[in-house]
This record gives sequence, C-alpha cells and structure tokens, in this order.
Amino acid sequence: MMGLMASEETRTVTSMRIRTSEALPTPEPATRAWTTRLLIAGIVLTALNLRPAITSLGALLEEVRDALGMSGSDAGLLTSVPPLCFAVFGVAAPRLARRLGPGTVVCAGMVAITAGLIVRPYAGSTAGFLAATALALMGIAVSNVLMPVIVKRWFPDRVGSMTGLYSMALALGTATAAAVTVPMTETVGGSWQTGLAVWAALAAVAVLPWIPFVRDRGASVRDRGASPAAESHARVDAPALRITRSRTAWALAVYFGLQATGAYITMGWMAQIFRDSGVHAGAAGLLLAVTMVMGVPLAFVIPRLATRLPHQGPIVLALGACGLVGYAGLYLAPASGSWVWAVLLGVSNCSFPLALTMVGMRARTSAGVAQLSGFAQSTGYLISIPGPLLVGVLYQHSGGWGLPIGLMAALMIPQMAVGVLAGRNRTVEDEAAR
Repeated sequence: MMGLMASEETRTVTSMRIRTSEALPTPEPATRAWTTRLLIAGIVLTALNLRPAITSLGALLEEVRDALGMSGSDAGLLTSVPPLCFAVFGVAAPRLARRLGPGTVVCAGMVAITAGLIVRPYAGSTAGFLAATALALMGIAVSNVLMPVIVKRWFPDRVGSMTGLYSMALALGTATAAAVTVPMTETVGGSWQTGLAVWAALAAVAVLPWIPFVRDRGASVRDRGASPAAESHARVDAPALRITRSRTAWALAVYFGLQATGAYITMGWMAQIFRDSGVHAGAAGLLLAVTMVMGVPLAFVIPRLATRLPHQGPIVLALGACGLVGYAGLYLAPASGSWVWAVLLGVSNCSFPLALTMVGMRARTSAGVAQLSGFAQSTGYLISIPGPLLVGVLYQHSGGWGLPIGLMAALMIPQMAVGVLAGRNRTVEDEAAR
C-alpha cells in the first residue's frame, strides 16, 4: 500500500512538473528563431560572395590582361584557377568541418575571400594576381562544399527550399558582379583595380553572421531548440563511407565537373566572345549578367521541382537542350541574337543548383552529404580544370571562337548522359555498403 501511495505521489509530482514547465515561458523558441534567422542570413550572404571574385574578373579580363601583359594562354590559365582551387581546397572541407565545425570553416572562408579580393588588384604582377586570386578562391572552395552540408544539417526537412534560396542568392551575386563591375569601374575613374577591390566589402559583411557559430561543432543541437530530425542529421563524426564504390557518386561528380566546365568557360570568356563579335564592353558585361541572372528565379524553382520528382533526368535533359541551342546560336550569329543566346545559356547554367540539390538528395544524413559533397565537388572541379585553359589555347591558336564553341557544345552531350544517371532515386550509403 505504501509503495502504491509513493508511486501515485511520484506520478502526481511529475505531472505537476510537466504542467508547470508547460505553463512557464521559456526562451528556447526565441533562441531557436534567432539562430534560424542568423543561419539564413549567413547562408544568403555567403552565397552572394561565391562568384563575384570570378565574374567581376571576367567583365574586366581585357583590362587586366593589358595591364599585366597576359597572353591568351595566360588568361586561359587564369580562368582555370577557380576549378583548380575548388578541387584542391574543397576536398579538405569535410575534414576541417569535423575538426572545427562548419560555421568556423565558412567564417574563415569569408575572411579569406575578403583578404584575397583586397590584395589581388594591387599585386603588380601576374604571379601575385594569381596568388591573391587563389586565396579568395580557397575561401570560396570550402564554402562551396559546406553549404549543402549546413542546409542538410540544420534544415533537413527543407532541403529543396533552402538550396533554392542559397542558389538564388548565388546567382544574384554572380549576375550583379557581372553587370555592375564595368559601369562601377567607369564611375571611379576607370581604375580596374578599384573596380575589382570593391567586392571585398561584400565579403567582409558576410563574415559577421558566422561569428556566433565559430567553435560550434554541433554537439548541442537540441539545446538550440532544433527539431529531432535536425538533431539526427547533426552528427558529422559518423564512419566514413567508401564513397568511390558508389556509381551515383561518380555520376554526380562527372556531372558536376562538366557543368562547372561550361559555367567557368561562360563566366571567363563569354563577355570576350561578345566583345570580339563587335558588342560594346558594357553591353558584353550586361549580356554576361543576363546569363547569370537567369539563375536567380530558376535557382529557386529548380531545386523545389527536383525534390518532388523521383528522377531528375528530365530536368537534366531540358537544361542540356537549352545549352546546345545557345552554343549553336553563339557560333552562327553571336551579335545579332546575343540576347537570346545569353538567356538560353543562363538557363543551361542552372545545372549547378540542380547538382547541389542532387547532392542533398543522394545521401541520407549530413555526414553522408558532407562526404558526397566533398567528393563530387572536388572531383568535379578537378575534371573542369582543363576546359577554360583549353578554350584559351584554342582561341589563341585558331584566331577565332569556332573551335572553342564547338568544344563547349560537344561537352554538353556527356553532361546530359551522366546527369540522367546521377538523377536516379538512389543513395550513396546503400551503394557504398554493397
């Protein structure tokens, strides 16, 4: 009887505690809301800074070449630096995230972008310019890899919408830098150094939202009020997958590499293609901006659509078809149909947000996404290194754009093929375990 009374008393006290805790106000929802807003701000600001270092240079490539005495091959090497840095430094991002936390690594990446963009216009030589560019691209590389990880980790139930937001901000930053760099340079007296250096200010702002997440390795996700689903995705110290056993991982890596090849050729050379066909420098920069700005609305729509489809192959084929038509037009009538080709190539470049979305969909956990993202992006960017360099060599030795454009169109065929394979409804964990 005494035992029953004690048990009943325990239940009563427990019930009172539960009711009391429910009745008392708690700071957790406010903390959770503030953390979420800060993360979203960090993701958006980071995405805005992942391409201006490249597209601002593409808009002023002729001025930089003249000032530093670069040949066409040197300029091709310069346009190959982004994928090279992404391949070399991106592979280290998952390991650094496990050791330091994703927030710390992304924060350091934004600092590296800021420093590189400040230094490179005033380096005074081709070697110094390349070194400072590499520093900025190192920061971009680690952030590239970790953005899908952060989305999967803190927003596991909103992978499509958050990837869309991130991709849309990335496209906006890309297009803005391409559109305003030339007119802004003219506004500041024609100094290409100032026109390039000004983008460091945007990178400096992006450092701020990540400061509270420095040294945060995600061990207290529940304490921050995250959902159980988010907590299950928060572990980054899971056993490593044998990712090279996964056919889907390889297909995604090759798809990522081929779309990156087309994207960096476009960002590095398309403005020059239009300028060589008789288009004014400012208009050529604007056409490049149109190509980039197409990704703003589509980068939000495509990931959401992709997450609702069991197979992403149809989207891959549609984007590839736009690219083929755009390259054909760029070959046949670059000046007269320039706006149409710019739009079509902009649609084709939305293969990038599609690839990012598939990275998030082809693994179950944030640990799997981290490994897949590191493998696919590093291997992919390694594949893309020869493309921009080869375009520069072909342009210099052939004296025209026929062969380079033919190369770009030819690469679109295997890109579509491996994209269909990467879009199958499979996960790398299952394939790596076989």
